[in-house]
Amino acid sequence: MCGRFSYTVDVDTFKDYLQSVYGITDVKKDITLPRYNIAPGQEVVAIINDGKNYRVGTLKWGFVPSFAKDEKNAYHMINARCETLKEKPAYMNSLITKRCVILANGYYEWKKDGTSKSPMRIIKKKEDILPLAGLWSTYVRPDGSKLYTCTVITTSANPLIKSVHDRMPCILTEENKKNWLNPKITNPDILLSYLLPYNDLEMEVYPVSTIVINAKNETIDCIKRI
Repeated sequence: MCGRFSYTVDVDTFKDYLQSVYGITDVKKDITLPRYNIAPGQEVVAIINDGKNYRVGTLKWGFVPSFAKDEKNAYHMINARCETLKEKPAYMNSLITKRCVILANGYYEWKKDGTSKSPMRIIKKKEDILPLAGLWSTYVRPDGSKLYTCTVITTSANPLIKSVHDRMPCILTEENKKNWLNPKITNPDILLSYLLPYNDLEMEVYPVSTIVINAKNETIDCIKRI
């Protein structure tokens, strides 16, 4: 699963990345960076394609389907298993029409050691951006206001991550991060073919402080190696 992650770049690096990769130059001022301990229910930075252009903005982490009776179950839908996306009515429409790339450069997982759990941070060895495959949705509240939410798609863990957890977020390759956002690609089987375990040889796992367990802790100490 993926229940906590980080996006620790500064604003200038973020803007350079958006312009060089997606051609995005219009960045809203309400995006706060860096983030060291992003938790469910908080806003995450995501890229979508509106059919003409790539756009960047924030989505609330915790998926609320458009047809939901209310938004109470959002915390139960922070992750979506890639193997069952076609079977779940909540996700099927978004798989076809509302895909996003959630930006991170590391995520946290808890490694079991007997009865205790130790927090670990998982990154690319080069500490590059991790483009996480996601789905988003628009929920209209009874008062007419709109809530934009998302979920992180997960897959089976690669050999490195299996030592920590049996699932991992779907990290898109350089080629597939744009295929995933391409609105012309609507075949579910083609889309699912992009959702594979990432190459373990390019990844690294290291232990971090237990302060990351509390989502209120949002300092650089969260990502420091111990």
